[in-house]
Formats: sequence, structure tokens, C-alpha cells
Amino acid sequence: MSQAVAVARPSVLKTVARIWLGASLLLAGAGHLTWARTEFLAQVPKWVPLDADFVVLASGVVELVLGAALLFARRWRTQVGWVVAAFFVAVFPGNISQYTNGISAFGLDTDRARFIRLFFQPVLVACALWSTGAWAAYRESKRSK
Repeated sequence: MSQAVAVARPSVLKTVARIWLGASLLLAGAGHLTWARTEFLAQVPKWVPLDADFVVLASGVVELVLGAALLFARRWRTQVGWVVAAFFVAVFPGNISQYTNGISAFGLDTDRARFIRLFFQPVLVACALWSTGAWAAYRESKRSK
């Protein structure tokens, strides 16, 4: 006889955070491909060995896919959380470049504003891991070993 594993239903707050994150990624992805493309181009660090336009377009497509996955891929929610967190880490050099090079974009037109923005990236990483249950699943897997 097999035992059923109880899966806790996510809290309303986690669900709202996941939906907000998914919608934000969809909006940002659309912006990469359309109205905000120039501002995103300015954020691609000069040391990236790829064409800046390719980086912006590719990251926009990735954001669209990840946003949709956060909203609709319930079965893979935990895995999606890890991928979204990794994506936020991967694009963090763009935020650092914006700060260190004094690039004004998205209303961040002072060094102070650009510096403060750097502290929001870890919050996005944490939100991705928390709202999808990825961090809880990781802790549980460590506990059961």
C-alpha cells in the first residue's frame, strides 16, 4: 500500500506574491521586446561578450517564459522557483553595471536610487524561492536525509 504525501496548500500571501512576480516578469519581458528595449540595452554590461540587442531580446523571452511558468506551471512550481531565482542572480550584473556606470534608466537617475535598487534583487530572489515553495522543499529534503 502506498502512502500519500500531503502537500500543503500555499498561503494566500505566497500565492499573491507568486502571481505578482509572474505578472511582473511578463510585463518586463514584454518591455524587453518593445517599449523599454532602449533602456534595457543601456543596462547590458560592456564586458558581456554577446550582442547587447541579443541579450535584451533573449532575456525578454526568458522573462516571458518564466512569468508564464510562475502563473501556470503548478506541477513544476518548485523547480520554476529555483530557475527564477537563478535568473535574478544572473541578471544582477546589469544592475551593478547600471550603478557603477551611472546609467539612468527606469526612473533610476541618481546614484542613490541606483544603489538602493541593488538591495531589491536579493528580495526578488527570496520572493521566488519563498512564493513557489522552493526553499521549503529544499529544507524538507535536508530534514528527511
